[in-house]
Amino acid sequence: MRLGLIGYGTIAQTLLDTMQATGTRADALIVLVRAGTEARVPAGHPAADAVHVVTDAAGLLAHAPDLVVECAGHGAVSAHVPPLLEAGTDVVVVSVGALADAALHDRLTGAATRGGARLILPPGAVGGVDILAALGLGGDLAVTYRGTKPPRAWAGTPAEDVCDLGALTGPATIFTGTAREAATAYPKNANVAATLALAGAGFEATRVELVADPAAPGNLHAFEAVSPLGRVTVSIENTPSGNARTSMTTIYSVLRAIRTHAGPTVI
Repeated sequence: MRLGLIGYGTIAQTLLDTMQATGTRADALIVLVRAGTEARVPAGHPAADAVHVVTDAAGLLAHAPDLVVECAGHGAVSAHVPPLLEAGTDVVVVSVGALADAALHDRLTGAATRGGARLILPPGAVGGVDILAALGLGGDLAVTYRGTKPPRAWAGTPAEDVCDLGALTGPATIFTGTAREAATAYPKNANVAATLALAGAGFEATRVELVADPAAPGNLHAFEAVSPLGRVTVSIENTPSGNARTSMTTIYSVLRAIRTHAGPTVI
């Protein structure tokens, strides 16, 4: 497989290390980074036979990737993913919260339709997305989600205007609202809320509560879905990656998407 990466931050680097650890290898790795930062990407990596560094979507496409993984944030989704989809290249979007922007969501789905490509949204740090999507087909679905992370994971976010994160001695609710509002206000922390909304009841009908808890052992995700077809409750405790905002489960979820794309079986 010829694998493209948009971004070379913690998620991308951890993904490559995880690929190496699990014996997942790319024939070529094409990394898209901002102009002037090309030197950050090493000339080689054990998970790939060759490494190429580019600074825009056209450069990435010139190397004919079989699959591209976006892991650089909302701005990168808007700037680079539409032309890749339009050119017929499947893209895994890690920054799912970017799709809370309805206009961008329409751009991406339109580009994928015209290019005959797939916009792949991995479940990331949460489970149960398959049954949630199935319940959504039955209609009349209500979803509530609660995301809990240690205070340091909320640094640099609007949570700092709600409470003194460094002084917390117990859990503090820092946000309540819709999944669209959560994904917009907390772009690096609320991808799970966006994923659940897209899979199930939609952005406006998915209720979200975000919590900072100094006693949290990791990143905790819980949701309840209620429909005429049944009731589902999912609770997950994830180990953070090198970035406190991102769970290791997210990395492995992306790895699964890569392996599924290259393999003969989808499960």
